[in-house]
Amino acid sequence: MKLFTDYQKTNPKMEVIPLASSVSGTVNAPASKSAMQRAIACALLAEGRSEIYNPSLCDDAYAALKMSECLGASTRILDDRIIVDGGYKPGCGELFCGESGLGARLFTPLASLNAGWMEINGSGSLLKRPMDMLSETLSQMGVEVISNGGFLPLRVRGPMKGGLAFVDGSLSSQFLTGLLIALPVAKEDSKLIVHKLKSKPYIDLTIDILNHFGVEVINENYSLFSIPGSQEYKPSSYTVEGDWSGAAFLLVLAALAGDITVRGISPGSTQSDRKVLDILRDVGAHVQVKDNEVSIRKDGLKPFIADLSDCPDLAPPLAVLASFCHGKSILSGTERLKVKESDRGSALMTEMSGLGVKIMNYDNRIEIEGPCMINEGRVDSHGDHRISMALTIMSVAGGGKVTVKGAESVNKSYPSFYEELKELGVVINISEEPAHLPF
Repeated sequence: MKLFTDYQKTNPKMEVIPLASSVSGTVNAPASKSAMQRAIACALLAEGRSEIYNPSLCDDAYAALKMSECLGASTRILDDRIIVDGGYKPGCGELFCGESGLGARLFTPLASLNAGWMEINGSGSLLKRPMDMLSETLSQMGVEVISNGGFLPLRVRGPMKGGLAFVDGSLSSQFLTGLLIALPVAKEDSKLIVHKLKSKPYIDLTIDILNHFGVEVINENYSLFSIPGSQEYKPSSYTVEGDWSGAAFLLVLAALAGDITVRGISPGSTQSDRKVLDILRDVGAHVQVKDNEVSIRKDGLKPFIADLSDCPDLAPPLAVLASFCHGKSILSGTERLKVKESDRGSALMTEMSGLGVKIMNYDNRIEIEGPCMINEGRVDSHGDHRISMALTIMSVAGGGKVTVKGAESVNKSYPSFYEELKELGVVINISEEPAHLPF
């Protein structure tokens, strides 16, 4: 048993060469980093001991644990769970988010509960991701904000009092999630008027976890949220559900190259990325669902049209799927791909076209004409975990020898990704170079 602050892990630079393989077998889905970070924040605000089972151990989860410690929690990592002794007592002047966009947008409202100044900072691609939606809304609730032109680092000083505020949800729902978690402990009742909210299912996930920790939020058609103030979070045991966005890469790979069963994902989940199941049915894959287990077997490969407005993280695996379908496939609602860990639409077009894929990236859609012959080549992950995983499964399914540079980026969300592929029969050559610790 060890304190998180004593826990060290390396993140070496990696290049992988995934060889063409026929894949089959059963694996467990990765734990949802989205649910994990929300549960950590709620456990921080709950006075007493909470236990988080099936925890995600990805980079974003570690960053959230570290920030929770800065805000007063103590954490211990055990073999089967993480213990969080909660209590909001800020003890440092800076929250470091790593490269986690959700971490920055979720923990900034938590930092704003504090009466002293606190800086929120990050690294890598996070420094280029927009944070300007935070400043105006927090200011309406009595928080002083010093912004860096709409990007990190930024400084906040509360305490956030609650009240009425307007929230722009057109770019991301993550900041709204942070407000919904922080405002229940503010002194005043709050009402949030939300415009053009994206990724609504992730707000359902937030409210489900809030309810699990004994907190009430009233959702009126995703445009008005009423939050009673002075609530108390109750310590709880919480089991993190499987992650549909990570599992989607395995499910798509199965539809292209074999027969895979993924355990620990629920079709009844609030995660919007469960939409991948409907799309796989549309293309003609054999889909079998029972309890918390999904099996996909290669069958048909018809072209498809998918609106990804609420599930943009599906764009990378679905772009790979479309490359092998017989005809033109269209991914719409992709405008938010510009502000992810990379400009994902541009990254997909650059790397996939270099391998022989007929792909065009527009402002709000991606069009792909298949099937494509995948060439041998060397591609770059652009430091983006989902681009790395997409290029990997493309190499496996395409019969080409593709070298994926920057493959260590999978640690952001799915650190066991390459080990899972090996269990399914994929041959992967890996080379490593020493690198700095992520934080």
